[in-house]
Amino acid sequence: MARRVVLREERTERDRRNLWAQLDQVGALVIEGQDLGSATAVISSDGEYEWSYTFARSAIPSLRAALGADENEGILDLLVRKYTGAQSYELERIMRETETTIPRELWTWRG
Repeated sequence: MARRVVLREERTERDRRNLWAQLDQVGALVIEGQDLGSATAVISSDGEYEWSYTFARSAIPSLRAALGADENEGILDLLVRKYTGAQSYELERIMRETETTIPRELWTWRG
């Protein structure tokens, strides 16, 4: 069974924001997000928005370098060590800044 790490589990009275990461069966890194509640109103008619970024195995060294990791540290270990809770927003910022330099596939769903 694949290891899945929790990077964010935020709950308020009206909203939930989740962020997870795992390596898939071919070694690609999949970072998945799910937002539920009124905060999704600008993009979702039913209060749910889901997305994922998939970084091919060959892109992980570049992502690891952008995240400031040693080349020997596993990517999931790095994410747990540096990018959980409030720091998960820093991970998202770095991913936005590297959109043109580190390839990844984006998937989205909204109600």
